Amino acid sequence: MTGGELTLGALPVRLEDREREIAAQAETARGKIAELTALLDGRDTAAEEIRITRKTRLELPDPELPVPPAAKLPDHPAYEQIMAVFASADVPMRARTVCEAMDVEIAPSTINNVRLKLKRLAERGILAEAEQGLSALPQP
Repeated sequence: MTGGELTLGALPVRLEDREREIAAQAETARGKIAELTALLDGRDTAAEEIRITRKTRLELPDPELPVPPAAKLPDHPAYEQIMAVFASADVPMRARTVCEAMDVEIAPSTINNVRLKLKRLAERGILAEAEQGLSALPQP
């Protein structure tokens, strides 16, 4: 008899060993299936919670943002003249251009005074400074 042959008494032992091996593999597979099923259930629960959150959020009204009080124009006629110039203009302007539109003397002191007034209006949010020295009405 060679080593690969089975005797009649060894066959039941080999079959039992093979049966135990298959049973262990089946138990391992069942464990993996249970683990994957739990993972899948968790993902399904998370997806459902996201759907509920989205639905709830879409049903809520958008919060109303507080409206800031309107900026008050300084009490000086020059500011009213400046605002009249910007109301009729559709492009950003520099202090010199504003002086020309107001038909005032074009002198360094006048331009500097208008420049300071433009900066004050920009600080209050009445005008916007598109770039340094270039002022315009703020865009809504």
